[in-house]
Amino acid sequence: MINSVFSNMVGIKYPIIQGAMAWIADSSLAAAVSNAGGLGIITGNAPLEWVRDEIRKAKKLTDKPFGVNIMLLSETAEAVAKMACEEKVKVVTTGAGNPGKYIDMWKENDIKVIPVVASVALAKRMERAGVDAVIAEGCESGGHVGELTTMSLVPQVVDAVSIPVIAAGGIGDGRGAAAAFMLGAQGIQLGTRFLVANECTVHANYKEKVLKAKDIDTQVTGRVTGHPVRVLRNKLVRKFQLLEKNGAPMEEYEKLGRGALARAVREGDIDNGSVMAGQIAGLVCKEQSCDEIIQEIFKETQENLKRVENMF
Repeated sequence: MINSVFSNMVGIKYPIIQGAMAWIADSSLAAAVSNAGGLGIITGNAPLEWVRDEIRKAKKLTDKPFGVNIMLLSETAEAVAKMACEEKVKVVTTGAGNPGKYIDMWKENDIKVIPVVASVALAKRMERAGVDAVIAEGCESGGHVGELTTMSLVPQVVDAVSIPVIAAGGIGDGRGAAAAFMLGAQGIQLGTRFLVANECTVHANYKEKVLKAKDIDTQVTGRVTGHPVRVLRNKLVRKFQLLEKNGAPMEEYEKLGRGALARAVREGDIDNGSVMAGQIAGLVCKEQSCDEIIQEIFKETQENLKRVENMF
């Protein structure tokens, strides 16, 4: 086990979390990441019984720790928060809100609480609320994003809190992982790299678009709505850009985005669906198992840290 406060805290071999990608992060992917020594996460932004079923499937596929992500603005957030206790989930990660009202309940059930934060102020607020660690996610990540880059955000959060910080956004290989650890992070979170894992059940068209992506192929849409999202460019993105250019009302954005992620993930519609991926997509060029991904990343991490050490 790598000597990381975070990995020791949650009982995993490698200090790596699989990102909780909506419509994508199911039991197959989560269990594979956990079996490979990381922390697999099941998306909780779904109907309650689907989430419960995926948790139970994961328990049959792995005896290692895994977690559930709860988007706190979701209609099912409260129900999933309670169900996580009933199912004795080891870790809950959260996003889109303050998990404060659930923390006591989770703590009473020995659940580690790790919210995603996009600012120092939010990280400090979460520490005061009693969370166990924070995921400092930079705007390079796929899906919903903040303003600060990972390089800027992580060291400032590390300096501001005393709990472990996990770095996320723009990390896709051992070089990115080594950089995150040098910035003071105790762990890393990856989403885009796991999109093309053998065990990821996302549509083959989605995987192919990620594998073919270049460095400049992501775009942030929806800034004017207050909910910016990083995706790969396609026809849908151009339609969003047209709405922004014409100053369209919010209803038009909601109508255009409704069901777009599901279309890409399940139906493989990579033209009119929302293909969420991070800026690191241009670095992702091969399909591998979760075990191969994690082994490769930490082998590269050790090599890069040694290389830097030998420079001085």
